[in-house]
Amino acid sequence: MIKIKGTAKLFPPEGDVELSILAPLADYLSPEVRAITVDDDGLLAEVSTDPEEDDTMFMAYPPLSLCESLSNCRTVQYSKLQELDRLGPFVDLVSLPPHPNIVPFDRVVLAESRVIGFTTKYIPGETLANPNVPFRFEWLQQLTRLVDFLNLEYGIMHQDIAPRNLLIDHSTSKILLFDFDRAASGDKNLHNGQDDVNSVVFTLYELITNDTSFSGIPHWERNIDMVQSIPAWISYRKLDSEVSKFREYLNEWVATRRSDVDGDMQRYLNAPNRLRLPDLPTAPEYTVPFEMGTRDGKPVWRTGLRSRNIAMKLGQHCFRWERPPQNRLLRKNEDTVKLTDDGALSH
Repeated sequence: MIKIKGTAKLFPPEGDVELSILAPLADYLSPEVRAITVDDDGLLAEVSTDPEEDDTMFMAYPPLSLCESLSNCRTVQYSKLQELDRLGPFVDLVSLPPHPNIVPFDRVVLAESRVIGFTTKYIPGETLANPNVPFRFEWLQQLTRLVDFLNLEYGIMHQDIAPRNLLIDHSTSKILLFDFDRAASGDKNLHNGQDDVNSVVFTLYELITNDTSFSGIPHWERNIDMVQSIPAWISYRKLDSEVSKFREYLNEWVATRRSDVDGDMQRYLNAPNRLRLPDLPTAPEYTVPFEMGTRDGKPVWRTGLRSRNIAMKLGQHCFRWERPPQNRLLRKNEDTVKLTDDGALSH
């Protein structure tokens, strides 16, 4: 986390400009930078590597021994992994049954004995967020069947179906869904307006038209009539069938799922194979008290969430995710593998 400092002129109370300021600079800042100061034009004026400037919150990763649900999973040490590319932020999975249209879970990643993440099977493809990728009618069929499988068989609501979360596996001619970080199981973490039927409608509209304007509307303010009422969806993507075929199939599927809205929700909540996800274990580090200022001349002690600086001063295990900027990673990989004159690969 990098702190951005500047005057009130650049940071109005109602504004949210930090990301737009930091984005052009990100590829040029060292992983050790903790804060930057910018002038009133948003130009870089100063950088700081002072650890006291670090406002990053501490993440206490639980020991594998506390994660009973992962006891039978294969593991790999983080130190054994090599970073080849970065796909995007928040790429997550939850524990799900195997399915040909879900990116499969591979291994639990450990730093020493602590669970810090997981790996998935590598799929050499790209996502449907690329408007130049043709879209097939069979992929719409696969998506609706997958949504029915998740919602009505296992009581799982993905809640973030979008082109960016649909990967193409060219070896099987299938689409694969990933990024389950917003997924709900039953009514736990279920959010208004984020049901998967709605998401499929907006996703298909975006895939056909390349119109991303609706993705910026909060889910609770979106209604599928916004796009279904548009008489003609003008295609700006290569399709293997007429737009009318896609829309007819979509309308029939939506009508089936929406014929009894209350009944459909009950089928979801009472799914026959609904997963019972265990609660996340509480890492013991959060029970260690730390000093948080004073009151009446006496120190005030707290437990629970804390900054990384405080955790480090307490000697707690802090895993550091800082990595070189992505452009340096790409250059490194290009320089590592070179094609020689005789066609062999040299490293």
